[in-house]
Amino acid sequence: MRIRVLTGFWILLLCGIGLAQTAAGPLRADRVVVLKKERTLQLLNQGKVIRTYKVALGGDPVGAKARQGDHKTPEGVYVLDSRNAHSQFYKSIHISYPSARDRAAARKNGFSPGGDVFVHGLPNGYGWVGASHRAKDWTDGCIAVTDREIDEIWLAVSDGTPIEIRP
Repeated sequence: MRIRVLTGFWILLLCGIGLAQTAAGPLRADRVVVLKKERTLQLLNQGKVIRTYKVALGGDPVGAKARQGDHKTPEGVYVLDSRNAHSQFYKSIHISYPSARDRAAARKNGFSPGGDVFVHGLPNGYGWVGASHRAKDWTDGCIAVTDREIDEIWLAVSDGTPIEIRP
């Protein structure tokens, strides 16, 4: 009986690990592309889209982020440079915004460019909202996915992965 329980446990564990795998092995992305107009985040490997997620963006998503507090998601090429498993959201992966160019443009206009832009899951305790969070753009400029989706993305990308955010 004990062997059956342990075997069942291992089967469930291996099935859970399989969430972030393709038929050819683990899901690995070497680039991320966000299409703001389409509200999608794509994981790419060697130029091929391997997974697409629907996203919610900043509350005022049209146009590039120009200053702190504008509720816009940045546009441009950045890097996923760090991750936080204990953020105010389920998990979060930091985007290297602002670039030197973003800082210079904000400074020229007398603003702070802001920062703290992430790809993240749902706020802690709100995982039950699931995909319905996408009914409205609600972040302060981040890119939000479900908790299950951020788990997949977390495993698929490494720190240093480029992310291109397009209008």
